[in-house]
Amino acid sequence: MNRFEQPRIPTEARIRYMDGDYQVKAPGNFVKCAITGKTIMLEELKYWSVSRQEAYVDADAALQAYESNDLKA
Repeated sequence: MNRFEQPRIPTEARIRYMDGDYQVKAPGNFVKCAITGKTIMLEELKYWSVSRQEAYVDADAALQAYESNDLKA
C-alpha cells in the first residue's frame, strides 16, 4: 500500500464564505451545518451565509437561519 491508497481521515475545514464562492483557510473535507449540526462534504456545499460566516446543509436550514435572524431584529 502506498500513500495514495491510504484512506483519508475526515477533517473539518475552516472556510471563509464569500459571495458565490468560498475560500478554504484550513484544509479539510467537510464543514458542519450551523442549524442541524450535520456534516456537509465540501463537494456538496451549496448554502451558506456571508454575513454570518456559516454553512447550511440545505435550503430549509438556510431559511430557518434567515427566519431566526429576522425575528431577532
